Amino acid sequence: MTRAARQTVVPFEPPEHAAARRQAAMDAQKKSFLRMVSHELRTPLNAVIGFSEILACELYGPLGSPQYREYAEHILASGHKLLGLVNQILEIARLESHVGDMDVRAEPLDHALEDVLELVAPQAREAGVEIEIADEAALCQVMADGRGLRTMLGNLLQNAITWSPRGGHVRIDAIQAEGMVRIDIADQGPGVDPAEIPRLLKPFEQGEGALTRRSEGAGLGLPIVQALSDAMGGRLAIRSAPGEGLTASLSLPAA
Repeated sequence: MTRAARQTVVPFEPPEHAAARRQAAMDAQKKSFLRMVSHELRTPLNAVIGFSEILACELYGPLGSPQYREYAEHILASGHKLLGLVNQILEIARLESHVGDMDVRAEPLDHALEDVLELVAPQAREAGVEIEIADEAALCQVMADGRGLRTMLGNLLQNAITWSPRGGHVRIDAIQAEGMVRIDIADQGPGVDPAEIPRLLKPFEQGEGALTRRSEGAGLGLPIVQALSDAMGGRLAIRSAPGEGLTASLSLPAA
């Protein structure tokens, strides 16, 4: 056998096929990394939350000094806050890496709002804020990922409750036009300078107005809403001015 006959022939791969193969491999690595980080962070946090809740409730008997129960309640609250932050960081990483799986289908807006309102009700009661829906009949179906829709509505409502004054109102409106459904969530908070709005839509960015100075979070709520809405063919718009509150407008395709 000649030397030429022993040479291996490498099949030609078009550049676009090679690029797609490399992108698929990178996406698989990103998904694996996010799964690993999610497990390694959430598992110990869930243990902290679970055991501190047992201690705070004195499930197996009195702890002795009342201070122990107070400390357990602080641990529990801090664990929930840290878990929420971890979930937000993982969510923005998933969206920015474009490795999220979206199941976009017709979703009843009234059902999604009902689920979210139940979750934010304790926060609203503690803040002394009332949430009102202007016209429930206008809550039609939208094309969205069910989990993502509830995440967006939850983030916008939590933001509105946070900045509303005690005794204030958060108003929810839904308007359908030109094949889109726009959900407006308006608060009666201090508002923000319009020049600061682009900063509020960037991950981990904080503006310089009264709105952002009061925030204890990492500035991920609005960026997550924007990324999710873009992925579903929608958009997020913010309108505000100092002393006039803030209105977040989430637009999604009508079903």
